[in-house]
Amino acid sequence: MVRVPLTPEDRERGERLGALLRAARGDRSIGDVAAAADISPETLRKIETGRIPTPAFFTVAALATELGLGLDALAACGRTGVDASPAA
Repeated sequence: MVRVPLTPEDRERGERLGALLRAARGDRSIGDVAAAADISPETLRKIETGRIPTPAFFTVAALATELGLGLDALAACGRTGVDASPAA
């Protein structure tokens, strides 16, 4: 099966998601958050840097749970022109 190439919008959405997760992680290490979410640190690093712009739902759900992010913040990443930064 051939994978459909990602659009520029897909890549931008992935970058917004990565920025949201990175901001929510704060001072916690990638290793600590990844272990708590039961994913590899390299996977989290790739998501945060946009190298995995469309991560699996359950991966995102595990990270959101660990970082205390709600679905509204995650959904905002999918909309263009929306600041998805976590509230301070």
